[in-house]
Amino acid sequence: MTDRRGNEPPRKRGTEPGRGNPPRKAQPRRPSATDSARSASQGPQRPESTRDRLLRKAREEQERANGTASPRPVKRPVKKAAAKRPSSSTPTARKQAPAKKTAAKRPVKKTAGKKRPPQNRPQPRPKKRKVRKTPRMLRLGRPALRLRLTFGVMAFVLSLFAGRLVLLQGVDPDSYAAAATKENARAYILHADRGTIEDRNGVELAVTEDAVAITADPQQTKPVAQQLAAILAPKLPGTTTAKLIAAMSGPGRFAYLAHQVSPTTWSAIQAEIKAANVPITKQNKGKPVEQQAKLLGGLYTEEEPIRSHPNGTIAASLVGVTGGDGKGLSGLEYGLNDKLSGVDGKAVYEVDARGNQIPNANHTVQEPKPGVGVQLTLDTDLQFFAEKRIQQAVQQYKASAGTVVVMDVKTGELLALANYPSFDPNNKKTWTNLGNTALDRSFEPGSVQKVVTMAALADAGLINLDTKIPVPGTIEVQRRIIKDHWAHDTMNLTVSGIIAKSSNVGTIMLSHRMPIPQFVKYLHDFGFGEPTGLNFPGETNGRLAPGDEWPEITRSNVAFGQGLSVNAVQEAAAVNAVANGGVYEPPKLIRNFVQADGTLTPNQTAPSRRVVSEKAAKEVTTMMESVTAKKGTAPQAAIDGYLVAGKTGTAQQVVPGTAKYGAWATSFAGFAPADNPRFVTYVVLHDPQGARGGGLQGGPVFRDVMSYALQKYVVPPTGAAQPSIPLTW
Repeated sequence: MTDRRGNEPPRKRGTEPGRGNPPRKAQPRRPSATDSARSASQGPQRPESTRDRLLRKAREEQERANGTASPRPVKRPVKKAAAKRPSSSTPTARKQAPAKKTAAKRPVKKTAGKKRPPQNRPQPRPKKRKVRKTPRMLRLGRPALRLRLTFGVMAFVLSLFAGRLVLLQGVDPDSYAAAATKENARAYILHADRGTIEDRNGVELAVTEDAVAITADPQQTKPVAQQLAAILAPKLPGTTTAKLIAAMSGPGRFAYLAHQVSPTTWSAIQAEIKAANVPITKQNKGKPVEQQAKLLGGLYTEEEPIRSHPNGTIAASLVGVTGGDGKGLSGLEYGLNDKLSGVDGKAVYEVDARGNQIPNANHTVQEPKPGVGVQLTLDTDLQFFAEKRIQQAVQQYKASAGTVVVMDVKTGELLALANYPSFDPNNKKTWTNLGNTALDRSFEPGSVQKVVTMAALADAGLINLDTKIPVPGTIEVQRRIIKDHWAHDTMNLTVSGIIAKSSNVGTIMLSHRMPIPQFVKYLHDFGFGEPTGLNFPGETNGRLAPGDEWPEITRSNVAFGQGLSVNAVQEAAAVNAVANGGVYEPPKLIRNFVQADGTLTPNQTAPSRRVVSEKAAKEVTTMMESVTAKKGTAPQAAIDGYLVAGKTGTAQQVVPGTAKYGAWATSFAGFAPADNPRFVTYVVLHDPQGARGGGLQGGPVFRDVMSYALQKYVVPPTGAAQPSIPLTW
C-alpha cells in the first residue's frame, strides 16, 4: 500500500483510461448535525412561491445591471486526479504530487471498512453539465410612463369634445340648431285670409271660406282604389275616375286628389264612405284577420281656403276669380292680388318618426298677415238689375254681347258695370270667357261721339243754340262720299236739329270750323286714347290717330264717331263731363281699402279737370234733350216725370281679322234729370240682329236702368217740362 503525504487525497483506482473501474457517482451529502441545528433554530422553511422567485430574479438582474453584485458562482464538477500506478522498475515509493490549490474541503469522516476491489471496466466520458438557462423574466412596466400616456390620450379625446362643443355652442349655434329642428320638425303653412271684396254698402261679393284639399296615402288606398274613386268622382268636378285610381295606386305615401273642396262636399264624401264600410264590417265579423276585406280609408285633408262669391254672377266679370293656388286669375282678384293676398304664416312642430305631432313639444308659430279688403263703388242692387236688363236685350236682339255703365255724375263713381254674357265664379265649368267687355273691348262709338264734337265747338265759340246751316244728304271729303243714315235732300237744320236727327253730314260741316290740332286736343282732354285710371287688368285705351296733323277725312270720320275706338267706360266718362257742367271726373271703381282692423283708407285717384265751359256744357245738354223728345231719334228713352238728355249711336265695326267693316254696334248715352244731372247711363249692344238703332235697341234699356237708379236713390222729379227747341229753320 502506497503512503499518502500530507493532505493529498487518496488516489482512486481506475482513473486512467482503460484501467480500473469507473468512478462511482457522488452520493448526496448527508445532512450534518450543524445543518440540523440550523434548521431547528430557523424553524420550518416555507417553499418559495412563483412571485417571490420572479421578484428575486428581477432584483438579481437589476443588481447585475448596476454592477453592485458579484456574479453568481456556477458549480462545476470537480475532477479528481487519478493516482498513477508506480512503475515496476521503480522500487522506491511513489512521489507525492503537489497538491492543487483548492478550496478547503469539508473533512470527510473516515470510516473503517473493507476496501472495494478495483474494477477494470472502462471509465465513461464525463457528461457535460447542462448550464441551466435563466428563465425569461416578465418585465414589469414602468407605472409613471403608463400614467403619462393614459393621461395624454384622455386629454386629446377630451380636447376633441371641447372643440366640438365650442363649435356647436359658440361659433355657429344657429345653423346647427336649425339643422336639428329641420330633422325632427314639420312645417305647416298657415294661409292668410284673403281680403274681402264688397260693394259700397258692405255687401260681400268675394269672401274667403274654409275648404280642404283631399289627399291620399297610396299604401292604404291601393287595395280599395276603385271603390273610393267611384265615391269621389261624382263629387269632385274637374277630375275622372281613372285619374283618381292612378293617384291612389301610385308609389309613395302621399298624393293630392282634389283642391279647394268645400266642407259640405267633404262631409258628404265621409258619410258615403262610412255607409259603404258598414256591410264590409259585418262581413268581416268572425273571420281571421288575413281573410277580412279591406275597409275603405286612407283619405285625409289639409286646410286650403277657397274663394267664394255669395252673390253668384253679380259683378263676376268685374270681381274676377282665383285659381287653385289662391291667386287671382282675372278681374280685380288679379289686378289687386298683392293687396288681397296678405302674407301666409308658418307653424313648425316637432314630430315623431311616423310624422305625428309630439304633444307639449317645442313649436314656433308665425302668425299670418291677412290681406287688405276692397270696398267698391258698385251698388249690388243696381248692378243686379242692370245685368238682368242687358241680358234680356242681348237675347232679344241676338247680339253677341252687351254692356251697361252707370256713373255718378258728381263723383265719377261707377255704380254699375254690367256685362253679358258673364259666368258663374262658383262654377269653373262656366269660365270660358273671364274678360270684362266694358273695359277690355274697344269699338267705334258712332253718333254718341257727336256730343263731344258739339261740346268742343261750343266751348271754342264756333257754335251756339242759334246756329243754323243747310245740310245736304251727302258730303264729299277727299273724294270720299259720306251720307246720313237716312236719305234726304238739303235740310235747314239748327244745331239742336243736327243732334236730334243725328246728322253725320251736318256734324262734319260744323267740325270743319275748328282747326284739326285744336280738335285733337279736345279729344285728349275728354280722355280718348288715354287710360281711364282704373288700372283694370286687360283694359284697352282705345285707339286715336297719333299726332295732331290728321288728314281731313280722319277728322271728319272722328267727328261723328267713326275712325276712333273707345271702351264703354271712356265714352261714359266723356258724356259725364258734359253732364257735370264741363268738368271731367276720372271714373272710380275702388272707393276704400279696408284694413284688417276695419280701418278705411280712401283710394287715391286722379283729380278732376275742366274740359269745357259750363255754358258750353249747358248748351249741349239742351241739344241732347231734343233727342228724347217725340220728334227725336230716341223717344223710347224718355222717363215720365223726368227731363232726360241723351244721344243715340249706331256705328259700323271692323270684323276682327279682316280689317273690313262688316259688323255693327248700337248704343245710347244719357243722363237724368237733365236740369240737375245725377246719373249717367251708357248702353252698348254689339252685333245686334234685325232692325238696328241706338234709340230702338238701347233706348229701352237706358230707360229701365235709369228709372231704377232714380227710384233707388230717391231722386225726385224736377217737374221741368220738355223744352220746345226748334230743329229746323
